[in-house]
Amino acid sequence: MPTRLMDRQEVFRLVEQEMAQLVEVLPRERYEQVHLPGALQMGLRDLDRQARERLDTARPVIVYCADELCDLSARAAARLQQLGFRQVYDYVPGKADWLAAGLPREGEIASTPLSGDVADRDVPVCTVDQTLDEALAVLDETGRRVGVVTDADQVVIGLLRHEDAAARIGGVVDDVLQSGPATVRADRPLLPLLERMARSGTAAVPVTDPEGHLLGLLEREDVERLVARGEVGAG
Repeated sequence: MPTRLMDRQEVFRLVEQEMAQLVEVLPRERYEQVHLPGALQMGLRDLDRQARERLDTARPVIVYCADELCDLSARAAARLQQLGFRQVYDYVPGKADWLAAGLPREGEIASTPLSGDVADRDVPVCTVDQTLDEALAVLDETGRRVGVVTDADQVVIGLLRHEDAAARIGGVVDDVLQSGPATVRADRPLLPLLERMARSGTAAVPVTDPEGHLLGLLEREDVERLVARGEVGAG
C-alpha cells in the first residue's frame, strides 16, 4: 500500500534528501496555472505510459492532486505501485495545503502576489502572559500599532492593539487582547480580501498556515499600494 503523507515538511525532506519525484495528477490546465516546484504532470489515463517514460523506478515518487477530498492521487499512487514503483507516497492534503502554507510555487500565475507574499513576516509577536509594559516596548521599538498574540508554537491566539495596551496600567497581554481574530491563508487572492477588509474596517489580518501558525501580518495599506501600482489581480 502506498504511504500516505500528511506533512508538507516530509514532502520537502523526501525531495531534498531522497531525490523523490513529484507528480501532479490534476488536468494539465490546472497544473500549468500553478504547481509545486519541479513537479511533473501526468493524467490518470496517461499514467501507465508516462510513468515508464518519465519516472525512475529506483527513486521515490510523490503524487498529489487538489486536496484531501480529491481521490486522483490515491488512485495514481495505487497504480504506480502496481507498475513496479516500490516507494510511492500520496501527499493527501495536496496542492491546496501547499499553497495555503505559502510555500514556493511555479506556473503561469505563480508570480501574481497573494496574501502570503505581501504579509509582513517581521511582525511583533507576544504571548498572553507577557506584561503589557514588555509588549508595548516591542510595539514602540518597531513602530507598529498592532502585534500578534501567539502560543509557544506560534499558533495565533489574538491581536494586541497599541492603544488598548497603553490605556491600561499594569497587567498582562491576556487582559486586553482581541481574541479569535479572523485569519487568512497564504494563497488568498488580494483584491477580494482588500474589499472585505475595507467593508469591515479591518486594518490588518494575520496570515496563517492550515494549522494556525503565524506566517505574517497583512495590512490593508500595503495591499492598497499594490492595487494602485496595478500589481494585484482579481484572483
